[in-house]
Amino acid sequence: MKRLRMTALAAAFGMMALAGGAQAQMVDKKGLTLEAAKKIAAAAEAEAVKNKWNVVIVVVDEGGQIVYLQRMDGTQYGSVNVAIAKARTSTAFKRPTKVFEDAIAGGRTALLGVDDALPLEGGIPLTFGGQIVGAIGVSGVTSQQDGVVAKAGAESLAADK
Repeated sequence: MKRLRMTALAAAFGMMALAGGAQAQMVDKKGLTLEAAKKIAAAAEAEAVKNKWNVVIVVVDEGGQIVYLQRMDGTQYGSVNVAIAKARTSTAFKRPTKVFEDAIAGGRTALLGVDDALPLEGGIPLTFGGQIVGAIGVSGVTSQQDGVVAKAGAESLAADK
């Protein structure tokens, strides 16, 4: 009987130790809110309007799921999927999509075989407090112009820190 109590006591302490270890492995993560996504998109839209560019603007969370999407009047509907792909590429690989475009332009064509990577400028990771919280993707004009609009949106988040 005494041995059974000792075994039960040892098991209880073991579970407590495991539970404490699991808690020690947890991290605090920042999350992108709908309000923040709307502010980012508004800053990007302001840049697009200033330049008279019709674009689709999409903001995704860290996992690439859409938080906010808008298609400006007159923008071709094909840009919806392109903007989403740019944002998802940027968050998945934690870098601007321009990195892929430049590498391919420089002859690194093997990157064309990377799944889920759209090598067109216009996708930029969104960082807050040193953490990637999502990405913005823009499509509708040239990829360089899309990049200008995306940058305006991304910089608005940095200005809010």
